[in-house]
Amino acid sequence: MKLGSLELKNRIVMAPMTRAMSPQGVPGENVAAYYRRRVEGGVGLIISEGTFIPHWSASHDDNAPRFYGDDALAGWKRVINAVHAAGGHMFPQLWHVGLVRKPRVEGAAGLFDEDAEAARRLGPSGIIGGGGLPLAQVRAPATEREIGEIVEAYGNAAASAKQLGFDGVEVHAGHGYLIDQFLWMETNKRSDQYGGDRTKRSRFGVEIIQEIRRRVGPGFPVTLRLSTWKNQDCAARLATTPSEWLRSLHRLLKLALMVFTSRSAGSGRASSGPNLTIAGWPRKLTGKPTITVGSATLNNSMAEMLARQGQRT
Repeated sequence: MKLGSLELKNRIVMAPMTRAMSPQGVPGENVAAYYRRRVEGGVGLIISEGTFIPHWSASHDDNAPRFYGDDALAGWKRVINAVHAAGGHMFPQLWHVGLVRKPRVEGAAGLFDEDAEAARRLGPSGIIGGGGLPLAQVRAPATEREIGEIVEAYGNAAASAKQLGFDGVEVHAGHGYLIDQFLWMETNKRSDQYGGDRTKRSRFGVEIIQEIRRRVGPGFPVTLRLSTWKNQDCAARLATTPSEWLRSLHRLLKLALMVFTSRSAGSGRASSGPNLTIAGWPRKLTGKPTITVGSATLNNSMAEMLARQGQRT
């Protein structure tokens, strides 16, 4: 399997899975050994767990890794060296959670400052929900200056990845995190250049990919993670028809990303029309390779599985 100039030994890709095993955001020797073992087990390409880009608003977990700072980058250098020594390839997943916050732990009253937590978050319109809570505005919308800072931060993280020797990067644009918050009409109510119709709501993601391309050059693989469901709404759909998909993503598609990584049947059907999943639509519309993630053999959706589990309990 070839992705541009990158040749993989097979079509098996390890999906990104948050582990929160990097105290203060620094991946240790245990993280390097964890990823090395996956290569030894036969994985052709590893997509790392989500790694926070260098911006003050990106993180929501001190134990999830960051992709900035000398200490964290030295840890990632150990990781990629271990992966390459075992004969594997690896992309870091670049991540900004937007307004998503970690669930409040029961019994931790008095240890959680809602106002301080909200002040550390940024989103297109300051709207978020989750944990059974309805969507609500929790802070002011991100300013255009803040948006520009975040776009630059993605470019900085991608440049660091290339300098460290990683084989490409993945941009997390799903699951209700920041880029997805811009794409989704329920969380993007802006009236400026970053809001409005589906095409305008994609501008933020487009600028991020353009900045990454500017920093790493045309030949460096860049993949995009998409999904339908959101952390705050497992039944959500970014689009339901081919024309809606094109309006939502055509500006991103024109950037010629080499691979789209997508949530598959585990997230349910992406359309009320032809029987295609969220992974199937990018493939059909672009002809480009698609990585399908999780539950590929199941016919029912994640939302249906969760509902049935609730009925049983």
